[in-house]
Amino acid sequence: MSIQVEKYIERQRTPQREIIQQLRSLILKTCPEIKEEFKMGVPWYEGRFYVVALKDHVNMGFSVKGLSEQEKALFEGKGELMRHVKFYCLEDVDKLRVKKMLKLVAEKSTCSCE
Repeated sequence: MSIQVEKYIERQRTPQREIIQQLRSLILKTCPEIKEEFKMGVPWYEGRFYVVALKDHVNMGFSVKGLSEQEKALFEGKGELMRHVKFYCLEDVDKLRVKKMLKLVAEKSTCSCE
């Protein structure tokens, strides 16, 4: 983990800190070769995923570039490049659902920064 990502996680309040730690763990286990970086003030994963702590929840962003409209509908928001899923508590993190979304995006989406 980069020092910047580590500091970012440490600065978060409960439950955002625990949610980010859980999501980060799922990203790194599901996509073990993915490069973690700190960009735009939050942890990013090769332009395909990000996690951001907000006032009362955590957003996990997913690149939807290259996904079908039906696949894009799995995520919240209307963005053409990135969409998200909101987590308000640790219990909101459905590991199976998150892993499926991670695999879908890792296999079919292209980097949102291209």
